[in-house]
Amino acid sequence: MTGVELSYSVEGPALADEPGRAVVYLASLGRPVGDLELLSDTAKGHGWTSVKVELPGVSPSPLPLPGCDLHAIAAAVAGVIETAAGKEAGAVVVGHAFGNRVARCVAADHPDLVRGLVLLGCGGRFPGDDEARAALRRCFDVTASCEEHLRDVATAFFAPGNDPAVWSDGWHPEAAEAQAAAVAATPTEDWWLPPEPIRVLALVGAEDRIAPPANAAALVDALGERGRLVVLHGAGHALIPEQGPRVAAEFAEFLADRR
Repeated sequence: MTGVELSYSVEGPALADEPGRAVVYLASLGRPVGDLELLSDTAKGHGWTSVKVELPGVSPSPLPLPGCDLHAIAAAVAGVIETAAGKEAGAVVVGHAFGNRVARCVAADHPDLVRGLVLLGCGGRFPGDDEARAALRRCFDVTASCEEHLRDVATAFFAPGNDPAVWSDGWHPEAAEAQAAAVAATPTEDWWLPPEPIRVLALVGAEDRIAPPANAAALVDALGERGRLVVLHGAGHALIPEQGPRVAAEFAEFLADRR
């Protein structure tokens, strides 16, 4: 399988003092892990250690070689968990959008390393509408004007009335292309349903046009008592910059249950 190299940082309490208190963060397509900073700060405030991973192609993580699939990326994330958190302790894994697919693939391929999953903007079975998907592709067009770019970011990621300017930068076109290719190379059924006994918190924007709420609803329905679905009104695909306090509160509650 194609090798993948991932850069990551570790912040918060020393895991040697409290093993089993690590959270791994995986960002959206072609986006930096800094997008999840609010959740990282929330976890650290509750005594958890944050392991922030830059996915392939987002500097300083290099682009993967051609042929990379989600299994290869998941294997690299599993290696990060083993190194940073310990093979026996594992970690809670947080994934947004593309990162949600990687997180679920980690759970499918390396279940003993996953203490729980927090999924934001999770898609996979029910596609978004054509206008939003076209806007998502244009978000990575470095030749677009600032006005055009923000219009596309708003269409793809933000509910009406929310300010997309917070995501005016941080777009990595080559990373997005490589990551999208990894998704295309991996059957959805390989990663769709996290195995028992992994518990899942699925957070979705009611106005998400890229990953419609039907995706998270179907996942949680299949999980039964292992899953919890939270639909956030006034939010689209971006979620955290739109409904940050609510997302952080649900996340903190989930972590309290994992202690």
